[in-house]
Amino acid sequence: MKELLRETLVYKRLASDASAGRQPQSVLVLFPDAAHLRALLKECAKAFFGAEEGSRTALLIDKESFPDCLFFPAAGAKLTVDDAARILEESLLRPVEGGKKLFVLDAFHTAGALVQNKLLKVLEEPPEGVSFLLGAAQEHAVLPTVLSRAEKFQEPPFAEESILKALLRMYPAEQGLERAAAASGGILSQAERLLAGGGESFRLAEEFLQNDAPEAFCRRAEKLDKDAFFAAVELLLRDMLFLRTGQARFASRTDEAAGRLAKRYPAGVILSALEGVREAQKRVNFNAGLGQTLYALALSMKEEEKRWQKLSS
Repeated sequence: MKELLRETLVYKRLASDASAGRQPQSVLVLFPDAAHLRALLKECAKAFFGAEEGSRTALLIDKESFPDCLFFPAAGAKLTVDDAARILEESLLRPVEGGKKLFVLDAFHTAGALVQNKLLKVLEEPPEGVSFLLGAAQEHAVLPTVLSRAEKFQEPPFAEESILKALLRMYPAEQGLERAAAASGGILSQAERLLAGGGESFRLAEEFLQNDAPEAFCRRAEKLDKDAFFAAVELLLRDMLFLRTGQARFASRTDEAAGRLAKRYPAGVILSALEGVREAQKRVNFNAGLGQTLYALALSMKEEEKRWQKLSS
């Protein structure tokens, strides 16, 4: 995973700054993979200090115990007012081992407005030798006043090829890595979730699309990993469209089951279903019930299928 994270713009910039003897004041990295945001920040902290992999500094940063690199909040927690007060106090203390000190603020998108406002002045004018590295998964959760005080790096999702290479390094014995990379949307943690359970989300996506009686499936839908499931359904629909339109060379799978589904649905139905899946995911993300949403999607596909059958008859 480290190799993948070192492809980011912010890592390369911080490594370049360290080599040139430059020290940024406040850097904000917007990274869409919240599950691996802290890992990215650790790699960036190593770059900031010019720490080579395997060195004492790098190992201590990995353990979050290097005295001149302070991580806030605790892993999995939200940044609090108490954290902000401690940051302000610690920023006034001299570095312990060198000439610079780095505060790493993880999951900044979870910090409330009060916390962010409390840190504004120190982000704009840090004490000598002090720098800040902020990580957030969503830009809209960061106050405009914070955005204006930090150098922003908007990291795009990774290329599918980069995700696949990372998966091959991390999970060499797993099956279905190409399919997981293709459905990941450039998000490593999404690919990992698609691999979970031997690719259970892909099996469930196939069951959903070939199910003529979706009621039972939708009743147990609340137990699904919704993001992985929607990604698997979308990829399967794309493959079905490629197979249906004679473009099998672009499909991630060309097996008998995918071919059977492609023959069942007209291309127009598949296209409509692709739009329906994206809309369904949006509704679920806005707290619509997953089971009811999937049932409505299944019904709309059946109606669209009937409509196309009438047009072709």
